Amino acid sequence: MSIAQLAVGHPDAVAVLRDYIDDVASRYYGRQATAEEIDRALADEPSDHLDPPTGLFFVARDGSEVVGCVGVKIVDAHTTELTRMYVKAAARGRGWGSRLLLTAEAAALRTGAQVMRLDTRSDLVEARGLYARHGYREVAPYGERLYADHWYEKKFSL
Repeated sequence: MSIAQLAVGHPDAVAVLRDYIDDVASRYYGRQATAEEIDRALADEPSDHLDPPTGLFFVARDGSEVVGCVGVKIVDAHTTELTRMYVKAAARGRGWGSRLLLTAEAAALRTGAQVMRLDTRSDLVEARGLYARHGYREVAPYGERLYADHWYEKKFSL
C-alpha cells in the first residue's frame, strides 16, 4: 500500500481522475454518466492547478492497482483546499480515505498552510462523515460552486 505524488498528466493520474468524475457525476445524475459527460466535466474543470507550484496531487495504490486520489490546491500562503478526494468503490471501507486525507494534510502543512478547507455535496455522505471524523467543521460558503452544498474547514495547530 502506498500513496505517491504524481503530475496530473501522468497516465495513472489521468485514469483515476476520470474514474473520480465518473463516480461523482453518476451519483449526481442518478445514472451512469456517459463518456461525453465525463469528457465535458474534465474539460470544464481541469486539474492542472494541482501541479506545483499551485497544488499537489497524490495517487493511492494497493500493490500495482490505483485505488484513489486526492489533490491539494494552494490558495495562498496560509490556506489550502482539499479537492479531488476519491476512493474507488471496491477499495472503500479499508482506510484509504483517511490515509489520503492525512497525506493531503501533511502536504498542506509542508507548504506552510494554517488551514485546509473543502466543499462537497449532500449526497457524498461517506466523505462528509470522513471529514467530520478528522476534525473538519462546517463553515459558511467561501465561494460560489455549482455542485457544492457543504463547506468545511480545519485549522492546523502549529
